[in-house]
Amino acid sequence: MPLTQLIYISTATADLEEGPLEAILEASVRHNRPQNVTGMLLYADGCFMQVLEGEPEAVEEAMARIRKDGRHRDILVLQSRAIDERSFSDWAMGFRRLNAQDKATPNYVPFFAYGHSAAKSADEADLARSLLRQFAETNR
Repeated sequence: MPLTQLIYISTATADLEEGPLEAILEASVRHNRPQNVTGMLLYADGCFMQVLEGEPEAVEEAMARIRKDGRHRDILVLQSRAIDERSFSDWAMGFRRLNAQDKATPNYVPFFAYGHSAAKSADEADLARSLLRQFAETNR
């Protein structure tokens, strides 16, 4: 069965605290688990980065929900590609709110240090994937 991996970034419409972030995570898990969509969501300073993996139709359905979500705007898909196996299979949706210590992480700056910018991020899919994997490994 073919699999797709999609990575996007977006800007939050407001700085989100723990309660709203937990609600996003719970909704993601609730929708993703039955569709066998896995991935990782990062949030920092009003910016989201997320990777979704699963069958192409399920990933597109998840993205359709995301595009309708009023909690963020300026959604930019960095990459959507066919994959042979999942890189984020451990979670219906892993999550990490990045903190001050995380800012020292390599690859952090292009995505989070200065806020979301489509122009700065459009060609950074490999960097994004690396950053997501880095934080996924620390969450295991």
